[in-house]
Amino acid sequence: MSILIALIPMVAWGSIALVSGKLGGDANQQTLGMTMGAFVFALVTYFIVQPAMSSWILLIGFLSGFFWSIGQNGQFHGMKFMGVSVGLPISTGFQLILNTVAGAVFFHEWTKTKDFVLGFIALALLVLGAYLTARKDDESGVQTDNSMLNFGKGFRSLIFSTLGYGVYTIIITWAGLNPLAIILPQSVGMLVGASIFAFRKAKIDRYVWRNMASGLLWGIGNICMLLSVQNIGLAIGFSLSQMGIIISTLGGIFLLGERKSKKEMYYVIIGCLLIIVGGVVLGYMKA
Repeated sequence: MSILIALIPMVAWGSIALVSGKLGGDANQQTLGMTMGAFVFALVTYFIVQPAMSSWILLIGFLSGFFWSIGQNGQFHGMKFMGVSVGLPISTGFQLILNTVAGAVFFHEWTKTKDFVLGFIALALLVLGAYLTARKDDESGVQTDNSMLNFGKGFRSLIFSTLGYGVYTIIITWAGLNPLAIILPQSVGMLVGASIFAFRKAKIDRYVWRNMASGLLWGIGNICMLLSVQNIGLAIGFSLSQMGIIISTLGGIFLLGERKSKKEMYYVIIGCLLIIVGGVVLGYMKA
C-alpha cells in the first residue's frame, strides 16, 4: 500500500507541467495560480482532518512552503527557456541526486550494503533515464547563440530550483512532523513566496485563476509524497514520486507539440524505460 501511495505523486506531479502548459501564463502567473490552488486544497483538508497544530509545525511548514516556491518558480523559468521535455528531466535528475543522498547519508535510511548497492543502481538508472529524455541530437541542426543563451539561463534557473526543492522536502523529513498538519502552513509559505516572485511582475488575470487547477494536482501529489516519505523514507519515497517525468516528457512531445528528431525519440524511449526499471528497483527495496 505504501508503494501505491508513493506512485500517486508520479501521476499528479507528472501532469502539472502539461496542465500549466495548456492553461498558459508566464512562470510567475503559473506559480501564483498553482499556490492558490494548493492553499484551497490544504484549507479543505485541514477542516476535514483537523490535525493538532503547534508553533513548531507552523514554522517548519511555512519555511518548507516558502522554499518550495523558490524551487517551483525556478523550474517554471527553466522550462520556459529549455522546454518541458528538456527542462523537467534535468530538474528531476538534480532533485533525485540531492534528495537520495540526503535520505541515505543524513537520515541513515540505508543501513546495509545491499541498500546502498541497490539504491545507487536505482539512482543511476533514474538520472541516466532523465538525461536521455533531455538529450539533444547534435546532428539535427546547429544551435544558435540564442538557443545556447536560453539553455544557460534555464540551467541556472534549475540550480536555484533544486536548492529550493531540496530544502522543501529535507526540512520536513528532519522535523518528523505529521504530514496532514504540515500542509496548511506549508501552503501559506508557498503563497507568500509566490506572491513575492509575482509582485509587480504577474498580472492577476484568467491565467492565474486557471492555474489553480495545477495547484489542486500538486496538493494531491504533495500529501501522498509526504505520507510515503514518512513510511518508506525520503530516498525512496521522493524518487518514486519523480517517475512522473515519463508523463511530462511524453506529454510535452505529443500534447504540447515540442519537436524531437528521430534519434531524440529513441533517446526518450530508452530514457523512459530506464526510469521505469529504476522505479522497479526502488519498489523491490521496500517490497
